[in-house]
Amino acid sequence: MRALPDPMRALIFAAGVGERMRPLTRHTPKPLLSAGGKPLIAWHLEKLAALGVRDVVVNTSWLADCFPQALGDGSRWGLRLHFTYEGPTPLETGGGMLHALDLLTDGGAAPFLAVNGDIWTDHDFAALPTSPDGLAHLVLVDNPDHHPQGDFLLDAQGRVADPPQAPGVSPATLTFAGLGVYRPALLDGWRAVIGDAPGATQSPPRFRLPPLLRAAMARGQVTGEHHRGRWTDVGTPARLMELDQALGTA
Repeated sequence: MRALPDPMRALIFAAGVGERMRPLTRHTPKPLLSAGGKPLIAWHLEKLAALGVRDVVVNTSWLADCFPQALGDGSRWGLRLHFTYEGPTPLETGGGMLHALDLLTDGGAAPFLAVNGDIWTDHDFAALPTSPDGLAHLVLVDNPDHHPQGDFLLDAQGRVADPPQAPGVSPATLTFAGLGVYRPALLDGWRAVIGDAPGATQSPPRFRLPPLLRAAMARGQVTGEHHRGRWTDVGTPARLMELDQALGTA
């Protein structure tokens, strides 16, 4: 696997409450649930370490203390883990990314990788662009049964777009896999995009990332790729069990 040029860093979203995973998440955060004999987040840490990433930020909220207890400082993977606590209420993906931005960039403009802590995929992180053409590069997958409407469109030139909202229009959409590479500039001017949405005026602010992505898509600044391999959004106990069984026999 090729190594990423310094100072590429990574963010793992791990702050979710995991309500749909109850009772499994009453005492264990969802990214620390096991599949294939190891925590979901460990699959990501192994890939990131093999890729050459050295600094990984893990955002936390629900059962935050469990993460350093389970993962330590990251040295077992050759990583440096940085845990950002968002308080008792998660800051959502946009707020969480903004909250972690200094650790991800040291004030610079270098792109960084971000991945949801509650997914599993065989995607080769080494295939991701280290310098995306635009503000973000997203990995998209075929629409799963639990999300048949999909999220975005991917054209032949690799540009990602928001599907039209006109009645009766049903374009061939794909689902965002929760994996991408981002430039810090994506968050520039976030207040103008988010407006007065709930949580946006609190400190630190809480807001979702998709509105920023859609604004960038409207300017042609988001690229993407269609991953046709394995991918699971571990959103329910049943899906976790299916993944665990599949990995146990892989």
